[in-house]
Amino acid sequence: MTKKKLRSTLHDEGLVRERAVVAKVVGRGDRKQSDPMAELTALADTAGVDVVEAIQQNLDTPRGATYLGKGKLQEVVEAIQRHDVDVFIVDGDLSPAQEKNLEKLTERKVVDRSQLIMDIFARRARTHQAKLQVELAQLRYNLPRLKRMWVHLSRFEGGIGMRGPGETQLETDKRLIRNRIQKLQRELDEIERRNEALILSRGKDFVISIVGYTNAGKSTLLNHLTGSNELVEDKLFATLEGRIRRWPVGETHEVLLSDSVGFIRNLPHHLVASFHATLAEVRHADLLFLTLDASSPEAERQLATVLEVLEEIGCGDKPTWLLLNKWDAVPPDRRVEARALRTRLPGDVHTFEVSGMRGTGLADLAKAVNRLLAEKNETIEAVIPHDRGDLVSYLRENGRVLSQEYAVAGVKMKVELSPARAAKFRSLAPN
Repeated sequence: MTKKKLRSTLHDEGLVRERAVVAKVVGRGDRKQSDPMAELTALADTAGVDVVEAIQQNLDTPRGATYLGKGKLQEVVEAIQRHDVDVFIVDGDLSPAQEKNLEKLTERKVVDRSQLIMDIFARRARTHQAKLQVELAQLRYNLPRLKRMWVHLSRFEGGIGMRGPGETQLETDKRLIRNRIQKLQRELDEIERRNEALILSRGKDFVISIVGYTNAGKSTLLNHLTGSNELVEDKLFATLEGRIRRWPVGETHEVLLSDSVGFIRNLPHHLVASFHATLAEVRHADLLFLTLDASSPEAERQLATVLEVLEEIGCGDKPTWLLLNKWDAVPPDRRVEARALRTRLPGDVHTFEVSGMRGTGLADLAKAVNRLLAEKNETIEAVIPHDRGDLVSYLRENGRVLSQEYAVAGVKMKVELSPARAAKFRSLAPN
């Protein structure tokens, strides 16, 4: 076995990490970034790739044929040869022609930003739904590139024995992919219908969805607030599947708190479309906790990205509170600047300076939610038969008793309850 084949086998088996040269065209709006290559390097690391050299070029727009200019391309080729890397990664979406030209020039596998992010999603997908969503996004991305890829997909439905007379292999593969896309979309539509039914079955439960840029600390926040033990990693896209937990915010109130997949700059539209079912929790939430890593030098840009994605999925006008997370890590000389981020959201936004890791600021957050729920409370007056002590106990445990009086007919009670608990009481109480 040749050295090249051996290394390829070890990569496939996950025994060694691939090595890459990465490149980025830095437009006029990106030149204020403290480190324009940091996010691409972090993405590559999450995908199991070691970046050995990063090359950037200041251009208003990428070159049409080769993404980079001629001089920078020569730097890339020299770096690839010098380090003997496995892959060349570009921080942008390449056209099929650009990808083909770069592979010819570099003599290496070329991966663009969308492919890199989808590869991370594929690695981290655990549930059946997440795997379907990733496959759908990849197929939608690859369909226009099929002529160059020439991947035979006979493992999909309609393979051998299903071709019409005179149909070429390329046409067959396109048909197979389209059929697979339709099947995946039908299955995900059914999952989304079940998710919608489940959400509606919660009745009047108040739902808060934690949204934010990837690696903003959303899962850590969920764990601290609800006492759960969800996976927390210092990696991009540690969370792909939506998760929902109950959060007691006071003696008589609790909410459903959901975590969601993190957003990122230039999130491939194939993924946004494919993860429509997962994002159902966000669309149906009563309130959003927009969680921001306030310690990041790129916090303002990340906030803009999250707002753009929320607009794209139809949540741009949903009630939103801003959580400046990792506040303990914000240097004192940057705190005024971080607090000013609230002006990027429309209206007078509730803002909280918190640390999901240390728990600071979370008590004030819970009190604010408790006050919000108290404004929505219902007051119930009922006479409960003496033989229904279970209902009396329910009201005492789940509401605020305003008055209680014993009478011949039963216990007369006036109680303040959350809408969800009031609805449950009505289902338990006699007509």
